[in-house]
Amino acid sequence: MMFAGIVAFAALTAQAPFPSKEEIKQFSESKTCVVIEDDPFSSFNSFVRDAMKQYWTITPFEFIDSREFNLRTTKPQYSFIVLTETNYEKDKTRSVYKFINLLQGKDVDKLGEMPEICAVPLAYAGEDDLEYGYKLGAILEFMQKHARLIMEDPSKTGRKYLKYYNENIPKVAGKTILVKQEDLSQPVSTIELIKAIYPNKIEIVPEEDIVRAIESKLPNTVILHKVGPAGIKKDEGYCFKMLIGTDDADMYYYDLHTIDKANPNGFLPADLKRLAKNQ
Repeated sequence: MMFAGIVAFAALTAQAPFPSKEEIKQFSESKTCVVIEDDPFSSFNSFVRDAMKQYWTITPFEFIDSREFNLRTTKPQYSFIVLTETNYEKDKTRSVYKFINLLQGKDVDKLGEMPEICAVPLAYAGEDDLEYGYKLGAILEFMQKHARLIMEDPSKTGRKYLKYYNENIPKVAGKTILVKQEDLSQPVSTIELIKAIYPNKIEIVPEEDIVRAIESKLPNTVILHKVGPAGIKKDEGYCFKMLIGTDDADMYYYDLHTIDKANPNGFLPADLKRLAKNQ
């Protein structure tokens, strides 16, 4: 089996299979191979090396290139962290999104057939790595926390497993939400507009404050991880929205919406209303 390059393209006509109990057990005993990009100037490589060394504890790990990835994918003693680029069959704009995937090694013909421990939307394809790299530590911590969850309870796998974390919404009331200005839609682009909908703690902060919150594991804090199109396609496709805890690596909210005039690219009034209603 050979996969071309690091970033593999797969239309989500069928999602990657979820791991069986045996495959989850294989993951728990595996060595995780982090597939770095072939581009020597890749910022992702630098970000993921630093984040893995600082945050990854669930399995032993090493960094490999795409050639070594192709040699190891069939072997169950290995798991893999790899970037993929994906579009959605129902998305007529054919927008492409970058995901970070935690996959279990298995002798299959396609990357999309490898058991998926966890996959998180990372960025709009083509977006500069600098736009998301600073959040990789929080995302990797969440991914391994999800892996521990399904190791303890394999029933928590499933097609909508990220939506499972919406059961944590009521806990957001006691936390401070940190958001970047550019991740908010225009109708909630100021604290005054936000407070008219959401009465609890939320702050519009620069990227540096989010970095410090992640690195210091700031208590009772969640960060907004928003993924949506950029550039000339910024007003089409899908927008993903996640709230991730900086001190506990839990996910507290997950949703996505189709971007249109009524629902622009960014965190929406509807998201804040949902948080407020469930607190």
